[in-house]
Amino acid sequence: MDFALSEEQRAIYETAQAFGVENIAPNARQWDAAGTIPKSLWTEIAALGFGALNVRESSGGAELTRLDATLVFEALSESCASVAAFLSIHNMCARMLDHLATDALKERLLPDALGMNCVLSYCLTEPGSGSDAAALKTKATRTNEGWALTGTKAFISGGGYSDAYIIMARSGDDTPAGISAFLVEDGADGLSFGGLEDKMGWRSQPTRQVQLDDCRVPAENLLGVEGDGFKYAMAGLDGGRLNIAACSLGAAQSALDKALAYVQERKAFGRTLDQFQALQFKLAESEIELQAARTFLRHAAWANDTDQPDATKRSAMAKAFVTEAASRVADTCLQLHGGYGYLADYGIEKIVRDLRVHRILEGTNEIMRLIVARSLLQ
Repeated sequence: MDFALSEEQRAIYETAQAFGVENIAPNARQWDAAGTIPKSLWTEIAALGFGALNVRESSGGAELTRLDATLVFEALSESCASVAAFLSIHNMCARMLDHLATDALKERLLPDALGMNCVLSYCLTEPGSGSDAAALKTKATRTNEGWALTGTKAFISGGGYSDAYIIMARSGDDTPAGISAFLVEDGADGLSFGGLEDKMGWRSQPTRQVQLDDCRVPAENLLGVEGDGFKYAMAGLDGGRLNIAACSLGAAQSALDKALAYVQERKAFGRTLDQFQALQFKLAESEIELQAARTFLRHAAWANDTDQPDATKRSAMAKAFVTEAASRVADTCLQLHGGYGYLADYGIEKIVRDLRVHRILEGTNEIMRLIVARSLLQ
């Protein structure tokens, strides 16, 4: 097996990395404090093709492999994991729009989604159903014109900020087969939002509840087949787990790079910190963890791209392993900075805050272990 990246893959990584260094990193702390990302950034990212990573070429997208896409998110996360993770959400939604929307809906919305003039958010989680997503209560009722949606979605990145929302709602019975997917556009009657959530990390992503009160949705905004919504949600999770692992990897790599620079400059007891063996071992352990995580993630992405029968298990394992390894590395790098690591100026504390949620979303890491265990016991 060849583990080397191709010339094209290196170009993808370097393009994303350079964009992040120039356009994201200098502003990440400001956006974190302000609680929002300027929408102008998304159109600049889309100009590189990064708003349509997994959309088919025939629809105007880049149609990258899962492995290629992880390179984009890893590279961008070196500058800000929060920005990169929000881009991952948009890309998941754009792929669903490409594969599931009616021709009329695609013709009207997909070009703007690919250019990120239309930013997309994903709404599955509810106040009472997180890991148990199949228990969602949001109701979809038929009307003469289409559908009426009633319910509340929680922890929605881009709530009140995005231009359209893919919403999972119950159009049938209480089983997973009773769930359908709908596209709700901003400004729809009955669509409103809760207050801005005050979060530990990912603070640059505006996060609110999405509230639906007899929200009117045209018939053409049903995505795919009625009753197949839960299947669509589960099908998108493998890719989302790879992407969030890549975001963890890139941010942790940035933390290690900062720590390496710091220990070579900072002096204690007449020597720079990099001369102390105890600290050298911490750096070495961090490098070992990140290299192992990178290999594990890319192999899981390969499994998805080649339709390996255990691709879902590998995605779950990679998500759990990489997000936890990255959090350990980031915490170690903060410790290596001493008191300065606790200050915002050095950029480490933001990485630690941002990475904490990666072990919760896209399925908690406890659920990842459940997936692995079930696979082993089948």
